Amino acid sequence: MPGRAEGGAVERQRWRLAFLATALAATLPTPAFAHASDRGHVLLLPTGYYIAGGALAVAVSFLVLGLLPPASLDRFWRRRLPLFTFGDAPRTVVSLISFASFALLIAAGLVGSRDPLSNPLPLVIWTLLWAGLTLLQGVFGDLWSWLNPWYGPWRVLSRLVGSRRAEAPPSRLPPWLGYWPAFALFFAFAWFELIDPAPDDPARLAFAASTYWLASFVAMLVFGYEAWSRRGEFLTVFFTMVARFASVERLDGRLSLCWPGAKLLAAGPLPLSGTAFLLLALSSVSFDGLSKTFFWLGLFGVNPLEYPGRTALIGVGSFGLVLTFVLLAAVFALAVFLGQRLAGDAQSFAKDAGLLVWSIVPIALAYHITHYLTVLLVDGQYALVALSDPFALGWNLFGTADRMVEAGVVAGAQSAWWLWNIQAGVIIAGHVLAVLVAHGLAWRLHPQPSRAALSQLLLTFLMIAYTIFGLWLLATPTAG
Repeated sequence: MPGRAEGGAVERQRWRLAFLATALAATLPTPAFAHASDRGHVLLLPTGYYIAGGALAVAVSFLVLGLLPPASLDRFWRRRLPLFTFGDAPRTVVSLISFASFALLIAAGLVGSRDPLSNPLPLVIWTLLWAGLTLLQGVFGDLWSWLNPWYGPWRVLSRLVGSRRAEAPPSRLPPWLGYWPAFALFFAFAWFELIDPAPDDPARLAFAASTYWLASFVAMLVFGYEAWSRRGEFLTVFFTMVARFASVERLDGRLSLCWPGAKLLAAGPLPLSGTAFLLLALSSVSFDGLSKTFFWLGLFGVNPLEYPGRTALIGVGSFGLVLTFVLLAAVFALAVFLGQRLAGDAQSFAKDAGLLVWSIVPIALAYHITHYLTVLLVDGQYALVALSDPFALGWNLFGTADRMVEAGVVAGAQSAWWLWNIQAGVIIAGHVLAVLVAHGLAWRLHPQPSRAALSQLLLTFLMIAYTIFGLWLLATPTAG
């Protein structure tokens, strides 16, 4: 993803131009600044009104839900529109194709172009997989269970060794580990993406990705495919949690449409490790945006107009990544604990926190979409070009090798205006949906509506504060 690798004349030139434009615009009278993902925009937007409106929308949604009868909302969430049925027969073939594509991308990373904007490996992993597939999971459901590059090879190996037990092996992953393996691996992934000096370097990324695939495959053979996929392989854990928000539901092979977030209401309480995993997913994306702001850099005496590069900020970045998670976890735990006291809840704190943390999913997905939206729009075009010529040999496999990348889709006052409004709208909608989900989950814990509303009061304040924080991240100037 652009902005990660320190090398590359193309990327350096892009940021020089961006800073020049920012410095020039700073001399003009502007009431607000806004930014999207890794690229900055200077806009004449009433940012304060957006923030106030977003906070008010979340607060009003809480008040309205407190007045509605639980039965009517329960009927609302349970509505389904049946579609059609299909089986899992092609899943192995799709996964094998995905694995073969992954192997080709690794080869391209090792022997292809050194430019992260010309080599398909960084573009596919950071843009199409991490940014794009997360969005698709949140809309269409669990596509990753078919696309992941481990299932097909695992099935083939199971057939070759003739092990019947491999079809549904007993879990050999100790239950006390919970989701902690996935948590540790997700933290390492976030560190590599946000802190490592050059995660965009194709050869470096190829080594990291291939090592992770091999280590995960060995773990699946040792602990069992289902056990490691559900609690150890962080991509599967993350994508599965995100897919619970989707409007497409698959049950016993039948597809049906439901309201966004409806499946979250049927989820069971997560253990402490699962709660920590979801909070890390949100805090890491939040820190990615915060780490580039003038505010954050100023705290450590860094001049944002003389950005020293990622290598010089490894210590600061590592501290910030941990601090953001700790602060979010502490505030969330405090909100749940105080909500229990207000509602007179006698249930365990771990159960309440493990259930209510599912309301974080709409917020995490909203932040992910807004943070990576411009990356998808611009680097997605670079990916189309690079995939046609993966080894920089002059090929044109898909007829897109000569395509001109139009960065103007996120540049200019008009484009930036609608882009910022979409991002602001997604953040506000994500928090409103989070309030809806949190109320539905609270009614599972407290059948009495008044107690359910009281238990959510502090959590709603947290969501309002996070709405303000998210809109501020969009509006504040950034560097790096």
